[in-house]
Amino acid sequence: MPIREPITPPSAQPAGKSSAPRPGARSPVAAVLLVLAVLLAPTVLVAAAPAARAEPEPKAPPEFVALSEVDPTILQEIRYITAHNFVGDPVDGYRKPMCLLTRDAAEALRRAQWKLLWRGYSLKVYDCYRPQRAVDHFVAWAQDLGDQRMKEEFYPRVDKTRLFSDGYIAERSGHSRGSTVDLTLVRLPAWPTRPYVPGEPLTPCFAPREDRFPDNSVDMGTGYDCFDTLSHTLDPRITGEQRANRLLLKEALEEVGFVNYEAEWWHYTFRREPFPDTYFDFPVHPRSLTGR
Repeated sequence: MPIREPITPPSAQPAGKSSAPRPGARSPVAAVLLVLAVLLAPTVLVAAAPAARAEPEPKAPPEFVALSEVDPTILQEIRYITAHNFVGDPVDGYRKPMCLLTRDAAEALRRAQWKLLWRGYSLKVYDCYRPQRAVDHFVAWAQDLGDQRMKEEFYPRVDKTRLFSDGYIAERSGHSRGSTVDLTLVRLPAWPTRPYVPGEPLTPCFAPREDRFPDNSVDMGTGYDCFDTLSHTLDPRITGEQRANRLLLKEALEEVGFVNYEAEWWHYTFRREPFPDTYFDFPVHPRSLTGR
């Protein structure tokens, strides 16, 4: 019977003595080469994609202020942050219901307000500085001829295909320069105006005051943003109290340096505007005011 030599377990083999390689095992040299290959592989295979960074919003120059800081007594009903406007939706760029203006224009409104308060009236602003992105929103809406949701109130006698040619919509607005304001007069004491409910029945903006959407302003003959020739400040069909109200607003604002846009009784631009050729696009928000 043959004698078998004892088998020494691998763990018991003398140091420095190699055993036969197991199937599939790598030599030390191959292992080192594998590690080096991983470490030296192109970084595009292992590097994470860089995180996307949002572009910071533009800021207003220091000449801009919040009207409420200059004169908190002037009433504000910022229409374009609501759905009660000719678009039928909140407008791009309006983040807070506030009036931003150049300081010169705001100070002039404060002077007009002082005189009107003594006569029992207050100014009320509908729109002030308007970002260029809001103007772009208007242009896109005007080109969408299928969207006629607010026609019955704001442009019942104007075909939407004529909004550009008739001058109701344009690719630039003086509002974006920061010294133009849309406003009206309110007899004091001022009562609140109920909010608009999207989808509610609409009434033409030139209908009698008692039939139009309620507004706590005095009767100017049409509602705000009425796309109609009756909105022309001195339209001869506007007579009596309605004409007197328009002229009172016009006189008060012209005395402090504003000029009226003759096609809209509510639209005034400060004559000595500091940015006559610059159209801004920062959002209507307190954070847009630099350093404040």
